[in-house]
Order: sequence, then structure tokens, then C-alpha cells
Amino acid sequence: MPSVFTRIIDGELPARFVWKDDRCVAFLSHRPLRPGHTLVVPRLEVDHWVDLEPELLGHLMSVSHRIGQALQHGFHPLRVGMIIAGLEVPHAHIHLVPFHTMEQLNFAQVDPNPRPEDLEQAAETIRTSLIELGIAPGSA
Repeated sequence: MPSVFTRIIDGELPARFVWKDDRCVAFLSHRPLRPGHTLVVPRLEVDHWVDLEPELLGHLMSVSHRIGQALQHGFHPLRVGMIIAGLEVPHAHIHLVPFHTMEQLNFAQVDPNPRPEDLEQAAETIRTSLIELGIAPGSA
């Protein structure tokens, strides 16, 4: 059975995408820690990040770097955190979270019901920042 991320990638479930290329996608978390919380997900369904081929992992890091730059540009956080946990969905993924304090990276504090307009505004901020930084989505 496909993971929820595969179903999102295949268009079966909705998501607010900010990046798509032939190897990965990036979309907003539907349970964000902070505004702009983005997931970078390989199209290939691999459960654990340590099982990813090194080239694919490198690509995910490159895309994460670009999305991180856009998060920094658009949200002006103290830092952009990168978390690889993977317990909640058996499909490797990278969390990118703009934050100001370590407490803001606590997964017990996700917003379980974010307003759709807030998610759309965050996605638009990321997309605009990518353009302003000269990073075309899918150019990694």
C-alpha cells in the first residue's frame, strides 16, 4: 500500500507544493510546527533515510538547502532547522522549519488544525522567495 506521501505525490491527496522535480517534491506540512514548515520528500518510496542511494540523498540535501534559503529569506527566523525523524510516515522525508527557539522544534507542539489561508500564505511566501533568490523550482 502506498504511503501517504506517495499518495500526495501522485495527486490522490491535496498538498501545497513549493517544489517539484523528477526526483523529489517539497510541500507544506499539514501539521506545522511553525509557519513555513516544509517537507522535502523523494518520489521514490524508501522507508528510512539511511537506505536512500547516496546520489538521491545528496539531491534531497541540495533541494533542502534551496528551500531553507527561501525560508530564511521569506520568514526571517533566527535559524532554519532540518530534522530527519521518519516515525510518523514510512517514507523518507526532511522537515525544514523556520524557528527562533529550540522549543519551537518540539513535535508535541504541532498545529493540528492550521487555517488553510495561513498555509496558502506560507506556501506563497516560499514560492516568491525562491523566485526572488533566483532559484527556479525544480532547478536543483
